[in-house]
Amino acid sequence: MRIKTMFLILITVLLTVVIMQNTDEVPFKLLFATFRISKLVMLLAVAAVAFIIGVLVGRPGRPKYIKGQDEEIETSTKPSNTLSDEDRDYIS
Repeated sequence: MRIKTMFLILITVLLTVVIMQNTDEVPFKLLFATFRISKLVMLLAVAAVAFIIGVLVGRPGRPKYIKGQDEEIETSTKPSNTLSDEDRDYIS
């Protein structure tokens, strides 16, 4: 098993334990309103938002090219003509 997989399993288990230990209701203030909401619901919501942000930040984007790097890529993809005239005559 890879280290990344083991780390994700450990984080998931720890998050589950912390969430299940915090089930009592607490007051939650949002601007001018006060809500009584379970810590369980609030922790799950924060964990879900953090996961979504992590996925969005961690996903691969378009490759970034340094100015002048394009010429190197174009020249390296062109086939180089290394055959001599004698070799071409022999092949054909």
